[in-house]
Amino acid sequence: MTTTAATQTIAYARVSSLDQNLARQEALFSAYGHVDKVFSDKASGKNTERAGLQECLGYVRAGDTLVVASMDRLARSLPDLLKLVHDLSAKGVTVRFLKENLVFDGSPHAELLLGVFGSIAQFERSLIKERQQEGIEIAKAEGKYKGRAPKLNEEQQETVRQLKAEGVKVAEISRRFNISRQAIYRYLADND
Repeated sequence: MTTTAATQTIAYARVSSLDQNLARQEALFSAYGHVDKVFSDKASGKNTERAGLQECLGYVRAGDTLVVASMDRLARSLPDLLKLVHDLSAKGVTVRFLKENLVFDGSPHAELLLGVFGSIAQFERSLIKERQQEGIEIAKAEGKYKGRAPKLNEEQQETVRQLKAEGVKVAEISRRFNISRQAIYRYLADND
């Protein structure tokens, strides 16, 4: 006689940056009911190469339910969303999105709904980005938008230029000032 492992409810949560917290999503999971294990990421959803997501995908098995707060927490692009849900469904995993109140189990109706709702979510994200850019352009025109504050003050920027002129490598300069090499290159280019 063989025994089968009990199915589990697994949750996946994601926020875009380290200073954001997962509390809102965790509250949704608590309201949903029993969750056996939670995987999470504090990373952009621009692709699926996230440590927590990859660990989650390797962990879930046939019969499990993957609970996600909303579609945009699993993937930001429609192709990524479709591929993830399709792969999970093919593996026998049911995917449930709490905000949208949708369940995907591999059925043809679920596939159709996934395409429709995923497209709407991607369209909504595009509109948000467009409105954000319009707001920035208006603020710039009114002289209210200054952009990101420089990481280094004028004196530090001058020190960067002097160090580079003395032959100090950019990697060493970036370590000394605790900023990226790309930022150092920008400061050096601004001087040209």
